Amino acid sequence: MSNIVGLISDTHGLIRPEALDALRDSDLIIHCGDVGKPAVLDILRRIAPVRAVRGNNDTGAWARRLPSSDVVEIAGHKIYVLHNLSEFDLDPDAAGFTAVVFGHSHKPGIERARGTLFINPGSAGPRRFKLPTTVATLIIRSRRCVARIISLPLSK
Repeated sequence: MSNIVGLISDTHGLIRPEALDALRDSDLIIHCGDVGKPAVLDILRRIAPVRAVRGNNDTGAWARRLPSSDVVEIAGHKIYVLHNLSEFDLDPDAAGFTAVVFGHSHKPGIERARGTLFINPGSAGPRRFKLPTTVATLIIRSRRCVARIISLPLSK
């Protein structure tokens, strides 16, 4: 059996229908910050439970309720969540993290450093420069996790 974790970041107040379609089968959704407005999280909650962290552009009373980082445990795996990877100051292997998920740069990517996956789902919000608009999924199985970036086909 596997769990599907949808990863989204940098929506900046925009929730695209294409992002919702890509995350539709998620058992849990993690938003890696720069949410933009609380309605984004409400819409994501219609699909699955949501865990979210505060990004550098998340301000106001609603955003103060979001933690700056979080640890999500699912199916025996620990996932560290933050917005800006430059603020990550732990040894992920020593701390037992399977994955570290983050946003901020709007650049999607997946890297493995020793035993830990580092995943940036990219930006699902307003397009920035010529960067793609993306989300990601993390498929969690008992012994293995696989991540993939999903490019969003944008309607006009």
